[in-house]
Amino acid sequence: MRPAIRIQLSVMMFLQFFIWGTWFVTMGTYLFKIGFDGLEVGQAYSAIPIGAIISPFFIGMIADKYFPAEKVLAAMHLIGGTILYWVSTIVSPNYFFWVLLLYALCYMPTLALVNAICFNQMKDPGKQFPYVRVLGTLGWIIASGMISKLYLEDTSVPLKIAASVSVLMGLFSFSLPKTPPKSKGEKVTIANILGLEALKLMKEKSFAIFVISSLLISIPLAFYYNFTNAFLNEAGMETAALKMTLGQLSEVLFMFLMPVLFLRLGVKKMLLIGMIAWVVRYGLFAFGNNESLVFMFYIGILLHGICYDFFFVTGQIYVDKKAPKAIQASAQGFITLVTYGVGMLIGSWVSGFVVEYYTYGESHAWRSIWYFPAIMALIVSLLFWVLFKEKDNQVSASQDNQPA
Repeated sequence: MRPAIRIQLSVMMFLQFFIWGTWFVTMGTYLFKIGFDGLEVGQAYSAIPIGAIISPFFIGMIADKYFPAEKVLAAMHLIGGTILYWVSTIVSPNYFFWVLLLYALCYMPTLALVNAICFNQMKDPGKQFPYVRVLGTLGWIIASGMISKLYLEDTSVPLKIAASVSVLMGLFSFSLPKTPPKSKGEKVTIANILGLEALKLMKEKSFAIFVISSLLISIPLAFYYNFTNAFLNEAGMETAALKMTLGQLSEVLFMFLMPVLFLRLGVKKMLLIGMIAWVVRYGLFAFGNNESLVFMFYIGILLHGICYDFFFVTGQIYVDKKAPKAIQASAQGFITLVTYGVGMLIGSWVSGFVVEYYTYGESHAWRSIWYFPAIMALIVSLLFWVLFKEKDNQVSASQDNQPA
């Protein structure tokens, strides 16, 4: 891959996640400020997983068959930027949800498109992609930190900035390397798009337990993404969004440690540690404070690397090893649909209900709120520990033993 193309792809990843990181973390804080209740904030955040559920249809049936990926990426960001600016002007809860859903339907497909553009230019994606993808994490960190340092967390300005950068990304996308439609002339079915071919793997008890656990653990996960910034701001932490970027830095660190840890601990221990980390994190949030026990908040944030990498990245590796080569892509699409789609959607609704239940005037009983995801994550962890019996040598061998 030529250096000029690597720079292009790195800038693309930086802008892609700068856009998301600008508004997503602080939206709950802003919505509480303009009078939304917990249910309405949860409803607003549910637009994102709904977009994740629907976007595979768009990519699979339109982008992969008819149009170059870079042109579709440009169109989605140009349209999305316009819609996101519209979102920033809305103060009606129901209206806000529907317009944000329109934006999610534009943005969520671009997550797959930027990966496709990268992979099309790389001879060895396993080695080259991480060094490009890390620029996306850097973009998220800088975006969140900038919003925090400018004291914009409870304003609509982050949405406006993200809208402007989205338009910039759309224009920049026209200059990206050509990526022709990969499925042109091929028949694409709904089963292919949603990864439903991977359902045959559910016949194995271990894989079924893994999928069900992934779905259930994604529900408490939504509490963190949707309400942590509002919680930290209400607790009195200054520049909360900036301090939350420590979680992304932790994620990068543990990503580099993953190969060694995976060999030492194995699949089950890695997955279990990731799930238990969610229990610990929510316990720290419940019992910490912004004074003598503020270190508990920081530890809870830093646990993000273990929470995310140990469960979700390990899960992707597990799926890759379990699935026959012929349906590996289908299997990855299926687990993404289960976690970031269905699981996060349920989690957005549940978290909104719980936060609203424990709302008293303009404040919240956060300790009681954090009990709910902590207890749920603990129950899921115990069930996974008891029911998941597969040995690591069985995981490694399973792919070779299944016909493609």
